[in-house]
Amino acid sequence: MSNLGMIPLFLLFLPAVFGRQFTVRNSCKDTIWPAIFTDLNVAPNVPDHPTGWEAKPGTSVTFTVPDNWKAGRIWGRSTCNFAEKPGPNSCLTGGCNGGLDCDPRTGTGVPPATVAEWTLEADGNRDFYDVSLVDGFNLPMRITNNKGCPVADCPNNLNPNCPSPLVGPRDSSGNPVGCKSACFANLDGNQGNSPNCCSGSHNTPQTCPASGVQYYSYFKNNCRNAYAYAYDESSETALWTCDASLKADYTLTFCP
Repeated sequence: MSNLGMIPLFLLFLPAVFGRQFTVRNSCKDTIWPAIFTDLNVAPNVPDHPTGWEAKPGTSVTFTVPDNWKAGRIWGRSTCNFAEKPGPNSCLTGGCNGGLDCDPRTGTGVPPATVAEWTLEADGNRDFYDVSLVDGFNLPMRITNNKGCPVADCPNNLNPNCPSPLVGPRDSSGNPVGCKSACFANLDGNQGNSPNCCSGSHNTPQTCPASGVQYYSYFKNNCRNAYAYAYDESSETALWTCDASLKADYTLTFCP
């Protein structure tokens, strides 16, 4: 008799699920192309899903993410044409190296882009997650979970009223489809030593307060529960946590 024959039949049909279930839902009126990136320099654990896919309006996908996924990010790309345009130029916003499937080592996404970020099972046995506007904004999004932990989101469309120095790119009708961060827009002309970028002599929370970041209030007032700049933890409404022992499943909704 084989070993298989000694296993109770009901066990053979139980789903082999290891890790968390992540659902990515497109509630926008247009097709978007979500993308996943994992910083492999931090940890090798990656989700069980392609790094890019097409999401038509009203559709969702669910996939498994390792319990200890580290330095992971998901964002949306808009107005893409992978057949005619190469790499990061394939999409009007959020494009990445590699086309539809973002390159696993360099496909982080071109700003401006709203980014959902996770590091699971981190300090204090907590999941850390956030919605980041550090790279600017292109699509509204919301992170929810099934364990009652806090919601992280940027539910408002920041493009129509984006301050003029931050606007870009625009669609074929001239409407803004992205709103750059003050850092990415290089408003002070020196990204290497900039209060907008928290770089150089401004690279600590003490030397880079929110008051020194141009247009901070535009992003924070419209998206209170998101990171508005690199050191926004002091707002207490930027970085969110969930007890990792709860093994929360997460849902990311575009245009909630």
